Amino acid sequence: MSDPHFFGYGSLVNTATHIYPNAQKAALTGWRRAWVRSDQYDMVLLSAVPAAPSSKIQGLIAAVPNADWSALDARETGYQRILSEGKVSHEGDVTIDIAHYAVPQSDWRDAGTQTILLSYLDVVVQGYQQQFGTDGVAAFFDTTDGWNTPILNDREAPRYQRSQILSPAETKLVDQHLARIAAQII
Repeated sequence: MSDPHFFGYGSLVNTATHIYPNAQKAALTGWRRAWVRSDQYDMVLLSAVPAAPSSKIQGLIAAVPNADWSALDARETGYQRILSEGKVSHEGDVTIDIAHYAVPQSDWRDAGTQTILLSYLDVVVQGYQQQFGTDGVAAFFDTTDGWNTPILNDREAPRYQRSQILSPAETKLVDQHLARIAAQII
């Protein structure tokens, strides 16, 4: 029997942020991404949110060896693990169980002072650029809601615990998309 897999659609797309083997490109249908506020964190989180059946987000799947979810569940504290129930398309074994993580809607807050950390967004975009190219980065921005949330420029002193160093070209790519969507950088 195959190990279960997770579907990652944010920082887990950046394989430099985890140790899970044999990551493969995949897509989750019926979901979008959104930046959501939660009382559990000082920053806004990227979450999967239910959407129209035709909605689709790109990401990666990877095995969770021996079904040992404890480390991944700890990494994804504040998120709920959800069985993807056949909504993940990929090139691998179609019989494997796949789960994704989402912030429970009961934990969302409409107002607050939390911001999107630019160091977090940089990690996500770097992963999408490496896995899906510039078209994948554009698709990430286009299939994510909540861009009206202020973005804290913490590049000089990253607050995101899994921050990565971006090349000048990667930084320029992030900044171009932020300008395209008229994001508020503070």
